[in-house]
Amino acid sequence: MQIWHLISVRLVGIIFSICFCLAISSRAQTVPASFGGPLVAHHTQAKLLLSADTAKPGDTILVGVDLKMEPGWHTYWKNPGEAGQATEIKWELPPGVTAGAIEWPLPEKLPPAEVTTYGYENEVMLLVPLTLETNLSAGTLNLAAKVSWLECKEVCIPAGADVQAALVVGSETKTSADAALIESWEKKVPFTLTGSATDHAWWEAPASGDTRTLVIGHLTPKPTNTITFDFIKYDSADFFPEASEHYEIQGPTEITSAFASDIRLRKVVKKFDGDWPTQILGVLVLQHGNWRNGNEARLTVADEPPADAGASEKLFAPKPPAPALPLPSPILWQMLLYAFIGGLILNIMPCVLPVIALKILGFVGEARSDPGRVRKLGLIYALGVLVSFLALAEIVIGVKSAGHHAGWGMQFGNPVFIVCLITLVTLVALNLFGVFEVVPGGRALNAAGELASKPGAGGAFFNGVLATALATPCTAPFLSIALGFAFSQPPATIVLIFLTVGLGLSAPYVVLSWNPAWLKLLPKPGAWMEKFKIAMGFPMLATVVWLFSVASGSYGKNVLWLGVFLVIVAFAAWIYGEFVQRGRKHRIVATIITLMVLAGGYVFALEKELDWREAMPMADTTGSLKESVNGIDWQRWSPEAVAQARAEGHPVIVDFTADWCLTCQVNKKTSIEIPSVRKKLKEINAVALLGDYTHFPDSITSELNRYNRAGVPLVLVYPKKPDAEPIVLPEVLTPGIVLDALDRAVQ
Repeated sequence: MQIWHLISVRLVGIIFSICFCLAISSRAQTVPASFGGPLVAHHTQAKLLLSADTAKPGDTILVGVDLKMEPGWHTYWKNPGEAGQATEIKWELPPGVTAGAIEWPLPEKLPPAEVTTYGYENEVMLLVPLTLETNLSAGTLNLAAKVSWLECKEVCIPAGADVQAALVVGSETKTSADAALIESWEKKVPFTLTGSATDHAWWEAPASGDTRTLVIGHLTPKPTNTITFDFIKYDSADFFPEASEHYEIQGPTEITSAFASDIRLRKVVKKFDGDWPTQILGVLVLQHGNWRNGNEARLTVADEPPADAGASEKLFAPKPPAPALPLPSPILWQMLLYAFIGGLILNIMPCVLPVIALKILGFVGEARSDPGRVRKLGLIYALGVLVSFLALAEIVIGVKSAGHHAGWGMQFGNPVFIVCLITLVTLVALNLFGVFEVVPGGRALNAAGELASKPGAGGAFFNGVLATALATPCTAPFLSIALGFAFSQPPATIVLIFLTVGLGLSAPYVVLSWNPAWLKLLPKPGAWMEKFKIAMGFPMLATVVWLFSVASGSYGKNVLWLGVFLVIVAFAAWIYGEFVQRGRKHRIVATIITLMVLAGGYVFALEKELDWREAMPMADTTGSLKESVNGIDWQRWSPEAVAQARAEGHPVIVDFTADWCLTCQVNKKTSIEIPSVRKKLKEINAVALLGDYTHFPDSITSELNRYNRAGVPLVLVYPKKPDAEPIVLPEVLTPGIVLDALDRAVQ
């Protein structure tokens, strides 16, 4: 029934086009030459451009027929598909000049999806090589052509134009002003792939009537001394066939694998007459991010898959995760660039903003008095960041060596780390508020606050350490890609990637400290600095609140006792500041009371009531989660839950998140748990699965590694088709990105 439906749709399209052409002809008598009448332009402007103003005899130059369409209009490729007509060029050239075949830029698949066509929107330049014979005399040549095309919007109109340009034949070749534009369009022409990659086509099964399923494979054999980059996955892949009178390769494409080393597409071939084709021509279209290219393919069709394609019954089975292997230097350099950019972006993530406030305060205080000292402190700050990232790298290497999974932000799954960090940040906030002062020789209680905000090398170094500690729960664009790569590499590569992230995080401060002209733009020190210092305590308090919510994931309702302990710490800090630092009498007694308050709070609140070194047992990982306030019925993620939902024909959205991941929480509030997404999920009958990475479960770490991510966030949208690859969303989401992925999941 589907085949007859497509045939009927195509026949209706052809009949409509013929009737419309006849109507246009009877009314205006303005049909282009290819339709048997005079030329007239409608919604497309045509122009002939040359790559050279002057050429020598024997040269070959490129000429471009530039077609600019009005918004919403399009023209067609050499194979227009199930409707439309290819653009034609009929040359009128002087003797001694020969035109080659048209070089067609890579087209697009045009809507509607029910009738597949291939064409161009907005603009296209068709390129033709013109060869000048060696015996041509010097002079000016007039190059002319009649161009005819079919332009379509809601309706299709045949149109055409006469184009011409002058070429001077001389003793040297001089490029034209349009040469760069022509060259840019030449790069869009599909090329013939060379090297180790091989293209294959084979029949998947015997014919069913006049249709047969064809598999097109672009396979890269694994060389002896290198590896195959299975982790690189194209966003899309397709095959645009050339037209044939004897058969038709239909438009719909099923992508069964889009990895760089193994691209496999399933197409349906309909035979009109004769035998089944033994060779097919077309363009293999690959897209990854903003990169899109086409490879000219001339494929011999076999009855069975090639030996390196695997057994036919396993041909479309899900690919297992690629083994962790070292990558060659070109990929390493790309990952290093991603690591540096990701480190730069971390500076504007919410996790690190409180430390930025401290650094601004330090620059303001010392920029005027001693720029040389500021430069030194900038380097010491960078050293603190690098030492911290080196320590993180060593932790990752140790975890991997012990046979465990490692991930970015894994220390936030440790409740002891959370308690220590929240106490430290609380002390920094209290110090900024002036509850206790920073003085040389301060001991245990004010050590953290002193290190974080005091001037000098110690403060600069510790600010770098604190910035790193607060940065680890955040991921940024580019960063997760680089870290996902690093976590599968040998120790030396892990260290190199981590240090590069540290360089990115510290670079803005080093650049600022080494540019005295920029430091002069900072305001002069004064009384306002004390108020600014107090104001900067509030971002630190916000960090405390966030860390407190993270701790609740480990301690449940008992997290109240952590709050009690923080109040006791604040009370002890007030006693210390008021009666030890600023008091004149009974300082020893006040010191003893301070220590007793701290010890009592620790024993009672942390050890007895909270039992802070033992987190609460994790909740059951099966069954339903509580429905969110926005109405998304989240289920707990597991590979089995994904498989079951897809087997039942549901599209699936999976949100891998963590309580300590601020980017995850922002994505949830702004782009996932919002009315428009909730409505879309109900419309398409999607299943929503939540993968909680707060406590670093190995099952989710393995899943993140499959998609080359070192940490969360990771949002996947599985299409309705059970064998289709999931759509991997970027780290930072918008509602449009999520809605577009959900729309694609049901196409």
